Amino acid sequence: MKIKWLPGAISDLQRFRNFILPNNKKATERAVDTIKKHVQLLNVHPQIGKPADIPEFRDLIIPFGSSSYILRYRIEGNAIIIVALKHAKETGLKDHN
Repeated sequence: MKIKWLPGAISDLQRFRNFILPNNKKATERAVDTIKKHVQLLNVHPQIGKPADIPEFRDLIIPFGSSSYILRYRIEGNAIIIVALKHAKETGLKDHN
């Protein structure tokens, strides 16, 4: 499947990167790597995310440290469209457990 990041989702990823980078370069690299690995899982298991609160969208919870990121996406034919990336704290989710 083809993975396509919408501009807003790219901005979300960059925002997280810029937020973490000044404090901890290694944590920034780990966070980006973790997100990328989970996105690649969608190639094999596109339904892995749970149904979102909006029909046709799914949320993939990506554990990281004591919290997580939530990747919102939809499937269109043979493409996975990444719509948004949020930190769990932005969504009210306390942690990934």
